[in-house]
Amino acid sequence: MSDNTPHAAHEQEHGEHEHHIVSPMVYLTILILLLVFTGLTVGASFLELGIFNPVVAIAIACIKATLVVLFFMHVKYSSRLTMLTVGCGLFTFLALIGMTLADYISRAWGRW
Repeated sequence: MSDNTPHAAHEQEHGEHEHHIVSPMVYLTILILLLVFTGLTVGASFLELGIFNPVVAIAIACIKATLVVLFFMHVKYSSRLTMLTVGCGLFTFLALIGMTLADYISRAWGRW
């Protein structure tokens, strides 16, 4: 039985209410990847990398966050407007972190 109402035709015409079905295998693969990266984080914490310990931990955390946003939050299968919104949020976050670090680095340490 098809719905021939004008509203339904408008939705089909503009692609609204299209839902991408993600297979459970994709979710299982992402889960395994997240567990592997968690193990890498734990393993990296036991290595003596000097100043690069937090860099490695943050890099692994960024990869894990990207996987969660793309697959579990379905941004990969969303519209360009949703991707733009996520990108703008990330840009704003990075700008705020950059301004905070610029303030921190520009302080006259030891001159008080």
